[in-house]
Amino acid sequence: MAASLGLRYAAKSDVGLVRQGNEDSGYVGPRLLLVADGMGGHAAGELASSLAIATVADLDVHPPTNADVLTSLAEAIDNVGDAIGELIADDPDLTGMGTTITGLYWLGGRIAVVHVGDSRAYLFRDNELIQLTHDHTYVQTLVDSGRITEEEASVHPRRSLLMRALDGMNPVEADLSVREARSGDRFLLCSDGLSGVVRDTEIADLLSTGEPTGVVTRLVDLALERGAPDNVTVVVADVVERPADEELPLTPPVVVGAAGEPRVRLQLPNTRFPDDAQPDPDRPDAPAPIDGGPETAPQILIDSELIVPAAEQARYDAEAADIARADKKSKRRKVIGVVGGILVVAAITAGTLFGIQSWVTSQWYVSINGSAGTGTVAIYNGVQGSLAGIKLSGIDTDSGLMVGSLPLFDQELVSKGIPAASYEDAQRIVAELQSRAAECQALIPPQGCPGSLQ
Repeated sequence: MAASLGLRYAAKSDVGLVRQGNEDSGYVGPRLLLVADGMGGHAAGELASSLAIATVADLDVHPPTNADVLTSLAEAIDNVGDAIGELIADDPDLTGMGTTITGLYWLGGRIAVVHVGDSRAYLFRDNELIQLTHDHTYVQTLVDSGRITEEEASVHPRRSLLMRALDGMNPVEADLSVREARSGDRFLLCSDGLSGVVRDTEIADLLSTGEPTGVVTRLVDLALERGAPDNVTVVVADVVERPADEELPLTPPVVVGAAGEPRVRLQLPNTRFPDDAQPDPDRPDAPAPIDGGPETAPQILIDSELIVPAAEQARYDAEAADIARADKKSKRRKVIGVVGGILVVAAITAGTLFGIQSWVTSQWYVSINGSAGTGTVAIYNGVQGSLAGIKLSGIDTDSGLMVGSLPLFDQELVSKGIPAASYEDAQRIVAELQSRAAECQALIPPQGCPGSLQ
């Protein structure tokens, strides 16, 4: 019997180890795979990526013809920009929000690619990893012009500067293409939370074995092992053969990250989100009991305590008494050693904490103070994030420079935080931002400024 091709897929998203919230969103369905990386800080980034997922995922419900798919994808990207623009018009404090989006649309033997930003799509075929998308970043333009190498780009301090993203203010043209798909192909979509910390060779190694569900988990875990300074979202889909007369399974899609969070959806009441087979991925339902397993005698619970028959209780009490007598003797011998051990551990801990505190206070970065729309550029002393609920940084100097007055790629960088080598270096970064903000006030602002044409 002749066979046709279909997709087997999985997705996973994680907030990472530094960010306070997840601004990434992901989607997998029978025809469509998507990853969106929001920017803008606070609620803005997660709203932007969620809007992108909800808007483009409509193509999974209302599929275009194969001849119209690229046009439909381009229109969907325009619709994302319009939706973000309407949200900003209703709440100007959200100015500066935006998102990347990278997607694959299944055409049954071919795959259409749509791409804006620095999230990535890869093809893993015959043990070779091929990047299908081109990063729309400042450092990628330096690589393309031969000014720096790929290795230098991976550690460049401006590697997060976006040259193209959906911000609701500037028209954006998506990259569109169509690729052949073969049985055995494996596709990967990911945010830069993965590609920024895990090398392509390592990604290829993990893609070489296992089912999609296990692979997405191992890729996210590896990013976490590397420190995961950003949100991490991963989608893996395998091209598999199925009988020609077998219909496409009508299983609900899966939404991960911000777009799958009920609290985010409540902030977008006019947005039609896709159905979700796993509405709360962080708390999946417990598996059902296995049929035919050993039966257990019924137990009586009162105030959440198990009632034990009297005969067994007497035996337990006797055993407990014997153990207690033996423990009493050994505890006398151990107590002096334990106290001494505690004192040693306390001394080591105090020294460690002092070293950590000294290191933290020597760190500097530039980031946003306030919300995305009305926030200002500030110099922070410390490191981003928190430890046991304690913030590890504080504002040293607020420049008063409005983040919304900066070019789009600078807004995105400031929202994520720009590391500085020292306080003087942080002051230099602020001065550069002030200079670029001033350039945006020109009668004809440069490309990338708020209100300019791409």
